Amino acid sequence: MKYKRENLSATLFILPSFLPLVAFLIVPMLAAVTLSFAQWDLLTPPSWVGLENYFELFKSAVFWQTLKNSIVFILGYLPIVYTLGLAAALALNKKFVGSGLLRAAYFLPVITSWVIVSLLWKWILNPEGGVVNSLLSQIGIQGPGWWTSTTWAMPTVIIASAWKDLGYVMLLLLAGLQSIPPEYQEAAAIDGASKSQILRLITLPLLTPATFFVIVISLINNFQVFDQIYLMTSGGPEGSTSVIVQQIVKNSFDYGRMGYASALSMVLFVIILSITLVQIKLQKRWVNYE
Repeated sequence: MKYKRENLSATLFILPSFLPLVAFLIVPMLAAVTLSFAQWDLLTPPSWVGLENYFELFKSAVFWQTLKNSIVFILGYLPIVYTLGLAAALALNKKFVGSGLLRAAYFLPVITSWVIVSLLWKWILNPEGGVVNSLLSQIGIQGPGWWTSTTWAMPTVIIASAWKDLGYVMLLLLAGLQSIPPEYQEAAAIDGASKSQILRLITLPLLTPATFFVIVISLINNFQVFDQIYLMTSGGPEGSTSVIVQQIVKNSFDYGRMGYASALSMVLFVIILSITLVQIKLQKRWVNYE
């Protein structure tokens, strides 16, 4: 009887958080799976079409272009944000006057709205009179079109994204650095190892758990990139920055194709899940937890 009462008490405590989870996460996910096999324009009842949405999706040149753009974004973003985040973490992994203030300053863009960040970077990289192009013109260089150019629009979004997320990556890597016992570096220094050798042979291998977490989280988040694309380029010019989530939103609310958008969501889910599982499987080969 006592065991049953404890179970009932635990259930009552969990219920307030479990019900919103079911209502706002599990039910919408199941609905999306079901709708991916149907046509629905938000006005008339859904009609079952089987795998038609998926056949159309994989035949669509737009889908493959958006997938390519998503991959290009990640390949440009991840090396930049990791390298700069690591450099900032190494620099701030010391006690000095103002170190706490600098950490807060680096993290400030992370909590800043994407609306503000997008407007800021569109102003900085404005082809006509922007800060960067104005400085380039002072030394006789014609600045690029940045977010108005099919060539430079994606790099523009990557730069803004890396700048905003730098503080978050820095914080994760800084936590990883501070979890490394200092005795390892001290012993290596006593044995005559240089700073670069200590970094390459001791610090970075022991930092691999934090690196693994950064990579996994970054890939999951950046396959779902949307805010900065929507605010800075709206997928243009000429679809050069159009990504999968933007196509999901566009098909859902602009075209009224909820079934097709749900199929896109399911494909995106499978892509993210597959990449994450592969990373988890491969982590045994390069992540050091000891």
